[in-house]
Amino acid sequence: MRLLRSETFAGVLMLAATILALTWANSPLRSSYFDISGISVAGLSLSGWASDGLLAIFFFVAGLELKRELVVGELRDPRRAALPVAAAVGGMIVPALLFTAINGASRGWAIPTATDIAFALAVLAVVGRNLPPALRTFLLTLAVVDDLLAILLIAIFYTSTLHAVPLLLALFPLAGFGMAVQRRVRSWWLLLPLAALTWAFVHASGVHATVAGVLLAFTVPADLAERFEHRWRPLSSAVAVPVFAFFAAGVTITGGLGEALTDPVTVGVIVGLVAGKTIGITGATWLVHRLTPAGLAPELAWWDVLGLAMLGGVGFTVSMLIGELAYGPGTPADQHAKLGVLLGSLLAAVLAAIILRLRSRRMSLGR
Repeated sequence: MRLLRSETFAGVLMLAATILALTWANSPLRSSYFDISGISVAGLSLSGWASDGLLAIFFFVAGLELKRELVVGELRDPRRAALPVAAAVGGMIVPALLFTAINGASRGWAIPTATDIAFALAVLAVVGRNLPPALRTFLLTLAVVDDLLAILLIAIFYTSTLHAVPLLLALFPLAGFGMAVQRRVRSWWLLLPLAALTWAFVHASGVHATVAGVLLAFTVPADLAERFEHRWRPLSSAVAVPVFAFFAAGVTITGGLGEALTDPVTVGVIVGLVAGKTIGITGATWLVHRLTPAGLAPELAWWDVLGLAMLGGVGFTVSMLIGELAYGPGTPADQHAKLGVLLGSLLAAVLAAIILRLRSRRMSLGR
């Protein structure tokens, strides 16, 4: 089970699922890939269950992590949280502006705003063995805040129709779940049905069902959050995210790669993830550092921040989800957005790995 909780292993699984999906979707057997994705189970396709159901588990774990950070972690102290929070905000605003500058008014503006926790931490774990622990803490806090803001964007801007009755009904099982965990109840025969009911009502309301995962996580007391996270992370990392990646990353390149690469949606996503994240995260961190008492941890240098900012351009999970919500699953714009996410995330990861690897090697020689 320890392997399933490893950030590196989770990143490898996601990468393997992505490569498999891309290869299959562009092979002579591509029709079978889309046939499998479209299989209906209880009114939802398998790809729908991956994005609406399994991904709710990912957001539940992310919500637990955020709850811990808010209560006992970096986000508890405003002075220590100021820099990574500002970095997260800057890392969302600048990519959105760059995407909009390239595409004009488009529902896809939020696609390059997300940072993928699992992939980013996996890259850092591989290349940053000699880097200071404060860098991981900074990245984790930034990514957790980024996830929270992404959830708000999904709830506010990507809820097309809102049905009030199911949303109100969701409050009852949510309250029951919250009362149970507040009283330290850990009986899965009670908690799982309440969580499932909450998810079902949120899904029926028109609000994206992944929001249910975060709402449930926020009801968990901080002292239980770590235990819940420990139990659910293997399912999130080893099943939920790789399966979502498999169904989301199956981009069939039609009309030639050159045409896809020059599409404004593709270009906007790549520019947003690579340039936008780098400029936004680094610039916001520098401004807050200069204008407020908040400062970098003593062991961190600005080269660390630059590498971390580039690593923030690894979008993937949430970026692909927003692309589907913005343009509709399988549409040409969605396919181009996914291609942009894949290429932008890859380029951002490579550039970050080069800088952080050089920084890590210099620190190891200095010891």
